[in-house]
Amino acid sequence: MSFFVYLLICLNKKKISYVGYTKDLKKRLKLHNSSKGAKFTKGKKWIMIYSKRYTTKSIAMKEEYKLKKNYKKRKLIKDNYFKLNETS
Repeated sequence: MSFFVYLLICLNKKKISYVGYTKDLKKRLKLHNSSKGAKFTKGKKWIMIYSKRYTTKSIAMKEEYKLKKNYKKRKLIKDNYFKLNETS
């Protein structure tokens, strides 16, 4: 079974991001956008800009924690996303 770590950004406020882990990326994003996800994400519309697959839940949870605390890496992911979408 695969687990994913993902990064969301808010459509309204592009600087706001959220990091989480899940088994099902599509279902999890749908929950966040229907205000049934994490408390922090309620009432906002989100897009997923990053995801990475892991083989175990334990590894995914450790990597999620690392990404949540690593604001420089989160900023780099967001900057790369915006850079790619400016040119297309």
